[in-house]
Amino acid sequence: MILMQDKDKILKLAADLDKDLELQDIDKLIPYFSDNCEIETLGLKLQGILNIKKWLNWFFTMFDSIKFEPIVIMVDKNIFFEEFIIHVIFNHNKKLNVKITEVLEYENYKIKSLRLYFDRLEFADIIAKGFVSKKIVKMIKKNSLKGLI
Repeated sequence: MILMQDKDKILKLAADLDKDLELQDIDKLIPYFSDNCEIETLGLKLQGILNIKKWLNWFFTMFDSIKFEPIVIMVDKNIFFEEFIIHVIFNHNKKLNVKITEVLEYENYKIKSLRLYFDRLEFADIIAKGFVSKKIVKMIKKNSLKGLI
């Protein structure tokens, strides 16, 4: 049974979460999550606070700064849905803007489940090091659009 939660309170919690993610302060972020929370992203499912901390550390080591730009936000019962653009700066002023969708499931105003959906190839250029890796990423991106453009 889904307990009804106040839509406005969920909207505020989600907006506060984005602001605190932009600050990259893990201690400030942990209270948003339930003890048995799970994150699903990149084909992985991580569960529990220790894995939330691990994911946040991983996420923050990739970027010098993060900014969220909401596009569409919806709340239905305990589900928060958002499409947004993440603006990141990494490696001393390299910039990247990527569209992402997130689904947050709340229980007692704590995040029980966070699911992120995005094209990981958009981030592949950040991770690719050296000529060969960069060439492979470029080739995969090009081949994935063959016949479309």
